[in-house]
Amino acid sequence: MLRVIIRRLLQMAVTLIVLSALIFIWLRNLPGGPVDALLGERATPATRALLTKALGYDQPIWVQYGKFMQRTLSGDFGNSIRTGDAVSAVIARAFPATIELSVAALIIAVALGIPLGYLAARYRGRLLDNLTVGATLLGISIPIFFLGYLLKDVFTQNIHWFPPSGRISTGVDNTDVTGFFVLDGLLTREFDASADALWHLVLPAITLATIPLAVIVRITRASVLDVLNEDYVRTAEAKGLRQKTIRGRHVLRNALLPVVTTIGLQTGALLAGAVLTERVYNWGGLGTLINQSITGSRDYPVLQALIMLAALVFVVVNLAVDLSYAIIDPRVRVR
Repeated sequence: MLRVIIRRLLQMAVTLIVLSALIFIWLRNLPGGPVDALLGERATPATRALLTKALGYDQPIWVQYGKFMQRTLSGDFGNSIRTGDAVSAVIARAFPATIELSVAALIIAVALGIPLGYLAARYRGRLLDNLTVGATLLGISIPIFFLGYLLKDVFTQNIHWFPPSGRISTGVDNTDVTGFFVLDGLLTREFDASADALWHLVLPAITLATIPLAVIVRITRASVLDVLNEDYVRTAEAKGLRQKTIRGRHVLRNALLPVVTTIGLQTGALLAGAVLTERVYNWGGLGTLINQSITGSRDYPVLQALIMLAALVFVVVNLAVDLSYAIIDPRVRVR
């Protein structure tokens, strides 16, 4: 197991280094640039040259990349071109909002997806199965931004069940401890603030969870159907084992490997879906920050750090998925 962990960590390091080089070169070759974004219409050849030199963009690309990696390894991601603040501070302010939203969406997707997929497989061809398959097709087909505006119109404008935007109501007094508003309310015993933040979280989390939920349901259903046809399941039934034991020990556990892989992949995809979801609900997380950095100031330092952060989350999640295989299936430990 230790050898596997070390090998995976080395692969992660190589992946991140290669990706950082590709991102750095790609951003430097985009049309326009931070110099034009900062100077705007007032740009002259002289001011452009001065600012280019001040930002270090006049140096060869490999020199710029070397300095970027040196700063990155020391924990310095530079300063935001848009605000002038340290990139780490800019990301730290937005990071909790996206993580809170993504975790809530993942909980919804997993908590509903695995049971629904299992039940659809168990009652294959019946009404529940047909309804589940139809709902998953609909969930995958509907664009996130359209579903977000639809839910927002119905539940905030027409029947007023949920707040239309933001993470917490303006009149609610909350103490910001970790940046996770629901958790902060529980830690400080400001339960009204925690409940209000949770109420704001419901619609964005449901919107973001729709596609992962549909994918998990379909993968679980297909995996359970495959396992139900295995010889060891029929043998367990022939031995007279209780259905509860067969379903839990022989069916569901063996069907979980592809499901866990899917959950890992969908966890990385949640960051991409969060960009659209946060815009619809004015959430103010990393998705909003990415949009501002791309469309506004071409904020290279923030964009580089955000893409690297997303890649780091993705490879860490995949490492956790690989390690979870050994817990779910003891045969993986032997191999």
